[in-house]
Amino acid sequence: MCGIVGYAGHEQAAPFLLEGLEKLEYRGYDSAGIAVFSDKVRTVKSQGRLAVLREKVNAAGGVSGTLGIGHTRWATHGAPNDINSHPHSSMSHRITVVHNGIIENYIPLKEELQANGVVFRSETDTEVVAQLFDYLYDGDLVGTLIKVLHRIRGSYALGILCTDYPDTLLAVRKDSPMIVGLGEHENYIASDIPAVLDHTRKYYLLGDNEIALIKADSVELMDMDRKPIHHEVYTVDYDISAAEKGGYDYFMMKEIKEQPNALSTCIGSRVHDGEITLDKLRLSDERIKNIGRIHMVACGSAWHAAMVGKYVIEELTRIPVEVDLASEFRYRRPILSRNDLCITISQSGETADTLAALREAKANDVHVLSIVNAVGSSIARESDDVLYTMAGPEIAVATTKGYTTQLAVIYLIALKFAQIRQTIRPEVFQSLLADLQKLPEQLESIFADEDKIRQLAKEHQSTGTELVRNNVFIIGRGIDYGASLESSLKLKEISYVHSEAYAAGELKHGTISLIEPGTLVIAVATQDLLYEKLISNVKEVKARGAHVIAIVKEGCTDAETVADTVLYIPKTADLFTSTLTVVPMQLFAYYTAIELGCDVDKPRNLAKSVTVE
Repeated sequence: MCGIVGYAGHEQAAPFLLEGLEKLEYRGYDSAGIAVFSDKVRTVKSQGRLAVLREKVNAAGGVSGTLGIGHTRWATHGAPNDINSHPHSSMSHRITVVHNGIIENYIPLKEELQANGVVFRSETDTEVVAQLFDYLYDGDLVGTLIKVLHRIRGSYALGILCTDYPDTLLAVRKDSPMIVGLGEHENYIASDIPAVLDHTRKYYLLGDNEIALIKADSVELMDMDRKPIHHEVYTVDYDISAAEKGGYDYFMMKEIKEQPNALSTCIGSRVHDGEITLDKLRLSDERIKNIGRIHMVACGSAWHAAMVGKYVIEELTRIPVEVDLASEFRYRRPILSRNDLCITISQSGETADTLAALREAKANDVHVLSIVNAVGSSIARESDDVLYTMAGPEIAVATTKGYTTQLAVIYLIALKFAQIRQTIRPEVFQSLLADLQKLPEQLESIFADEDKIRQLAKEHQSTGTELVRNNVFIIGRGIDYGASLESSLKLKEISYVHSEAYAAGELKHGTISLIEPGTLVIAVATQDLLYEKLISNVKEVKARGAHVIAIVKEGCTDAETVADTVLYIPKTADLFTSTLTVVPMQLFAYYTAIELGCDVDKPRNLAKSVTVE
C-alpha cells in the first residue's frame, strides 16, 4: 500500500524522488524518506506528510547524488515515526531498501539474524530484508537478491541500493505493483505511473519475481534463473493533466466532475450501431449460454458495485450470482464448477485479496473475467478476459469515477449476456441500451444541485447534538440498497462521520431503535416496484423524529410530503439508477468533509491501493 520511487541517471536524484513521492502520496502518508548515493548513501526520513520531509531535506542543504530511492508509507509493522520510516539500511549501511508489501516470515528471520549478531533499529519487517541481504551478500548483487527471495515469504516490491554498485538500482516485485520507467539517459522505478509521468510515458510492467537491474543508460530484466526477459514497452495514453488537480482544491472533486466523460468513454467505446462489443472476449457465446453461476468477487467500493451488479445481472440474464468479499472468498472453500464464471473487480488491478481470489478461481478451472482500470496490472494480466473501465488516473483515496465506470461495465456485461442468452426481448434490449447511453449526460445534470447539497452538508453539521451530527443512516431496497452501501462508505471514509447503510425493510427488526430526534436518514427510493414500500419506511423513521433527505426520480414529487428535503435524479431504467443516486452522496460526503476540516484526498488510516492482506 506504500509508494516507491527510484532514479538512476545523470541528474540529481533527490528532486525527482520528492516529486515522485508527491504523486504517490495517495498510497500512504504516515511517513516518508529518501536515500541518495554519491560517495555514500545518505538517508533523510521523517514521520508525517511529504511536506515535513521536504523541509528536512532543505534544512540539510539538499541531498546530492544521481542514484536514489524514496518511499511514502502506510504503516503496517511499527508505528509511523522517523525510525520506522523507509528507507531502511543494513547494520553496515552497505544495503539500503524500500519496500511495499508485507514479509510474512520476518519474525523467524529476524531472530536468526539477531542470533548471529545483527542489531536491528526498527520494528519493521522491511529492515529484515536489508539485514538479510547484507548477511547473505557475497559480492554478487543479483545472486544475493535471488538468495534473499528464496528466504522471504509474503508480498513485496523492493528497491535496493548497494554501496558496491554506485551506478545500479535493483528492483523486484511479487504481488505488489512496480513499473520501470524508461527515459533518456535516466531510468526509474515507481509503484504507479503518475510518479514518472512528468519525465517519461514509456515503461515496463514487472511481473512476479522478475528482477530489474537499472542504470542511467540501460535496463536489464531477468527471471529468478537469471535468464533475460523481454517485455513489451507500454506507453501512457492519457494527458499529464489527467493526473493533476487542474484548479480544483482536491482530486476528489475533480474526479467527481470527470464522471460524465469517464462514463462516455467507457460506454461509447463499446456501443456501435445498436450493438455492444466487449473487447474481444475469449469467452465464447456458447460458454456464455452455458454459464451455471457467476461469482462476483471484490473489496470495498468494487464490492458495492458487485452488489448492484448482482441485481442487474440476475434480472437480465437469469444467471444466479453470488457476491463475495475477496478477503472471505478464498478462505471459505467456495463451491466452484467449471461452467461457472468468476468476475473480479478492482480499480487498481493490484488488490491483494482480489488477486488471491482470482488465483483460487483459476486453480479450480473457472473462467475469470476482470473489471479493472489499470492497464497491464496483475489482475488484468492473470485473467482470462479483462474489461477496462477507461476511467483514467484516479488519485483521491475515495473512489468516485472508478466506481461509476465499474457499474457501467457491469451493465454492458449484463446486457450483452442477456442478448446472447435471449433472456430479454430485442426491443427491451434497445430501450435499455438507449438509457445506458444517456447516463453521462444525465449524470452531468445532477451537478446543478451542487449548491443545494453543499448547504445540506453545512446544515447537518451545524444543528443537533454531536451524537446526532455524527450518525447517519442510509436506507434503500433492492438496487437502492446496493447503492446505499457505497454512499455510506463515501461519508465514512472522508468525513469520519459514522454512517450505516441498511436494507430499509430491516429497520423494524432492530435498527430503528437507534433513531432519535434529529437523526439524519437518507432514503434512496428509485425502484418503481419498491417505491411505496420505501416511502412507508420513511414514515416509520419520521415518526421517531428522524430528519430525512430523499433521493428519488424526477416526477416523484409526493416524496416532498414525507421527507424534509428531496433530491431528484433524471429518469432512467431502474436497473441503472445507482450510477446517478451515488453522485449526490459523493457531493454530500465531500462537503461534509470540507465542513469538518478533513483532508478529503488523504483520509486518515487509508491508502488508495490495498496491496496487502
